[in-house]
Amino acid sequence: MAQHIVKVNSIKHITHDALQIVTEKPLKYNFTPGQATEVAINKKGWKDEKRPFTFTSLPVSDFLEFSIKTYPSHKGVTNELLKLKKDDELILHDVFGAIAYKGEGVFIAGGAGVTPFICILRNLQVKNEIRGNKLIFANKTKEDIILESEFEKLLGENFINILSDEVTDEYAHGQIDENFLKVNIAGFNQQFYLCGPPPMMAAVKKQLVNLGVSEKAIVTEKM
Repeated sequence: MAQHIVKVNSIKHITHDALQIVTEKPLKYNFTPGQATEVAINKKGWKDEKRPFTFTSLPVSDFLEFSIKTYPSHKGVTNELLKLKKDDELILHDVFGAIAYKGEGVFIAGGAGVTPFICILRNLQVKNEIRGNKLIFANKTKEDIILESEFEKLLGENFINILSDEVTDEYAHGQIDENFLKVNIAGFNQQFYLCGPPPMMAAVKKQLVNLGVSEKAIVTEKM
């Protein structure tokens, strides 16, 4: 398995618990929108602690970007990422991932599960092909919404939010269910992309099938 050591160019918070980490890009290191790699921190005691993170930069960019939700209470890799500084090093591995754009449709994400869709949607915008795509984004609270303003600019009214733990005038409240899908999706004869916690993905996939969506039209990461 190939390894690439890259320096951190910049690191910043994009929500209260999500980081945007920008690194160098190795030569001939290629990926397609939606793919990921395993990342480790090049420090003693952390080099073998690999975690999968999705690329959120465009494939043509001369840098790599990752948008990563952190869990400080876990005292694991993401907590250690919070201590990173410019010029610290990460270890990247091979590229993988089953989520890829297969045509206009509806993206349904839960929390950090939105990360594969960031690169896909940015890439569609660059190619002037974003029109007609929709993102339904489930989070606990408004402050958990990753890249809220960017998605609003990219998608306008096709950016739909639902919050499970907070009631606001702005967004729907509760869990994604069949009724919510029927209200917010014009038709079910199109492509669907799912990424989020496995229980949520399983529930939403079942709801979509119940509404007449072919399983072949549902793209998910392998569970």
